[in-house]
Amino acid sequence: MSLANHSVEKIGGTSMSDYVSVRDNIILQPAQKGNLYQRVFVVSAYGGITDKLLEHKKNGQPGVYALFANAVNDESWLSALLQLKQDLMAINASLFSDLLLIKANAFIDERIENAQKVLTNLQLLCSHGHFSIEDHLARVREMLASIGEAHSAWNMAQLLQRDGVNGVFVDLTAWQGGDDISLDERILRAFESLDLSCELPIVTGYAYSPDGLMSTFDRGYSEMTFSRIAVLSEAKEAVIHKEFHLSSADPRLVGVDNAVPIGRTNYDVADQLANLGMEAIHPKAAKGLRQKNIALRIKNTFEPEHKGTLITGDYVSDEPCVEIIAGCRGVYGIEVFDQDFVGDIARIDQDILKIIHRFKANIISKDINANTITHYLSTNLKTVKRIRAALEKHFDEAEIKQQKVAIVSAIGSDMQVPGILARTVKALADQNISVLAMHQSMRQVDMQFLVNENDYEQAIKSLHGCLVEVHDHGDAICLAS
Repeated sequence: MSLANHSVEKIGGTSMSDYVSVRDNIILQPAQKGNLYQRVFVVSAYGGITDKLLEHKKNGQPGVYALFANAVNDESWLSALLQLKQDLMAINASLFSDLLLIKANAFIDERIENAQKVLTNLQLLCSHGHFSIEDHLARVREMLASIGEAHSAWNMAQLLQRDGVNGVFVDLTAWQGGDDISLDERILRAFESLDLSCELPIVTGYAYSPDGLMSTFDRGYSEMTFSRIAVLSEAKEAVIHKEFHLSSADPRLVGVDNAVPIGRTNYDVADQLANLGMEAIHPKAAKGLRQKNIALRIKNTFEPEHKGTLITGDYVSDEPCVEIIAGCRGVYGIEVFDQDFVGDIARIDQDILKIIHRFKANIISKDINANTITHYLSTNLKTVKRIRAALEKHFDEAEIKQQKVAIVSAIGSDMQVPGILARTVKALADQNISVLAMHQSMRQVDMQFLVNENDYEQAIKSLHGCLVEVHDHGDAICLAS
């Protein structure tokens, strides 16, 4: 499928919640140059809706899915679903009036009612001993997630039509059933009759496939849909619109006046950010773009004139420098020590990795020496305790410790700066921050520092001050073309 000299663009949930800004800053802004069409938009659910459908991404508060998955005979999930319906209709009321509001409510009412019937019947079915609810939860999760993107995409298409733009709702959710075709085939069929010269496709970020996008990508499913559309249609550029720039650090920590857009970087840097849970794009979604040499641009919805940050496979900064200071809190270090590990460390590490993998914890980094292996995990305390118990059972003579830490990382496309490590450690020491562990790879794209969790914010500020702010980059570290 090759459509035209077009772009494929994704709009994040927070941006979607501000229709006027999306319309004026994303949809209509390029029209000044005569290119209103020749674009495809993949949209996320409105901000916070997927949290209510599934579970809160950060604090784990259960949504409809989590309540249903943990329900025995109670109907707490039903109360949550009906409340969600009211929330979705409240969004509709803020966007539509008169006949359009009736149509918008009828659309979402049909989806909620259908989902309610499915869950009620499934709960009844699984009350019999021959059926297990666990066998169906993956499909339930996908079905519920799809409601959010269908709602926002349908609304967007209708609003654009109201405002004089030929928006076309493209539903990849397979809500009405159909063939169990692959993700790629579903996309190809949906786009075969579209005319990008006069139609603006508004596509659901969720797309149904027999294997299930969420089983592999979980909450990153919309980025995979976005990536596959860009790859299959041979887009000239992929664009993600967020509520912030891809900046040198979190402006909330270092100050809005101190953070600066990166401007240019490469997919290697994007992978390092993803490893810290700060995704510019899901690594597997980025892989397809990278292989097809499709550039990815990250733009700020609320600063449409700024060209944002362009990510390509081959970019390397003209001069070695740090492009971003990033990190994550709530990391658990699990240390396994045994004198008998000496000379057999590789096999021991494989056993540890199998246990960590069994509990589906994400490994951010690890240390290995002659008799000790420490893995740094991004997961919750409950999972850490389970992993530790399994390790203690498997290695009954080993000493096993756990500690909650934070990781702070300096990242750049080329960081071969003489003395950078010494300057960085000094900046931390000047703030009385103890470095618990550190890593600098031969690839020279990142340095990681393990610090006490209480030192996280000050560590970010210190590294940003000594590695980025001293250079006074201006509008961007490297202006995007």
